[in-house]
Amino acid sequence: MSTEYTNKLHAGSAFPDISAKLLNGDTIKLATPENGLYWKMIVVYRGQHCPLCTRYLNQLESVRGHLAEIGVDIIAVSGDSEEQLESHLPRLDINFPIAYGLTVEQMEELGVYISDPRSPQETDHPFSEPALFVVNNEGNVHVADISNNPFVRPELETLVSGLGWIRNPDNNYPIRGMHK
Repeated sequence: MSTEYTNKLHAGSAFPDISAKLLNGDTIKLATPENGLYWKMIVVYRGQHCPLCTRYLNQLESVRGHLAEIGVDIIAVSGDSEEQLESHLPRLDINFPIAYGLTVEQMEELGVYISDPRSPQETDHPFSEPALFVVNNEGNVHVADISNNPFVRPELETLVSGLGWIRNPDNNYPIRGMHK
């Protein structure tokens, strides 16, 4: 087993030019903000097989308005197939875009941890463990959270509060973690 496959995105680096599909057939660039907003939060989730992901995505909807108030757009993405995403939708109560079809190569480019299914009942493909990236208006990673299991994710109220602090120009808050 190799433990050297990950290439983590560094704070301040350009977010990769990665696209994924939406159920309406559109292909969307993950880091491009929409809805008149300037920053983009990309939530990478494990897939429809993960009840913690379902809960987190539904909780994310509850802070979507606060994120929009501070100029942050949202998208969620997984390596699930179109059919798997469609089967997941009845358990989701969200109004932000959710994309599917993230490839292993794209997961590697993002530097996320990748797991193999424990059984065919879990899922039928390698999948990303949870990750969350906030990309600023220059296309750079301003916030990164990469986990190797479904139990560790940013607490959303704290994250939104922190992003509000970062986005406030009076605070002049830099990208953290850039010691060279």
